[in-house]
Amino acid sequence: MRVVAGSLGGRKLQSPSSSVTRPTSDRVRESLFALLGPVDGLDVLDLFAGSGALAIEALSRGAASAVLVERDRGAAKVITANLEALNLLEPQARLIEGSAQKALEQAAKAAETYDLLFLDPPYRQPAMLGDDAAKLIGSILAPDARVVTESDRRQPFELAIPMIDERRYGDTLIRIHQQ
Repeated sequence: MRVVAGSLGGRKLQSPSSSVTRPTSDRVRESLFALLGPVDGLDVLDLFAGSGALAIEALSRGAASAVLVERDRGAAKVITANLEALNLLEPQARLIEGSAQKALEQAAKAAETYDLLFLDPPYRQPAMLGDDAAKLIGSILAPDARVVTESDRRQPFELAIPMIDERRYGDTLIRIHQQ
């Protein structure tokens, strides 16, 4: 796995060895960022960050900052190693070890807003955010923010924000929502 493009393009990324974590493939990331277009200056939140590849790709392509949330300790160690290897340090990149729900609650309480949100929960648990978290998402989105969901095509991640695009890559379903 590698960073596809931008200032860090071609750099290798570590991937968690856990069967729970499924990193977004290089091909899917390349297609996703082609759909998103420029991400220069955006503040990114990557829930269920896994290897950190989506947030790191956004930073490589010019995003201003990224907060990566991961509850699996092994995956969090891999994210830390990837961020250190690429010299992506705070405040540009920040890792929060914990649940997506807690991270959303903290962001809402702190009145943080994000321009781009990645939601890529484990494929077998697409609805693990729950109704409370879904409501919190709306409160942390900046005007015109986009939310990218990634799920198994057989179990789509449903989100109550208007969808502007949907693409399938094998069993992977990518949906882009915009507030």
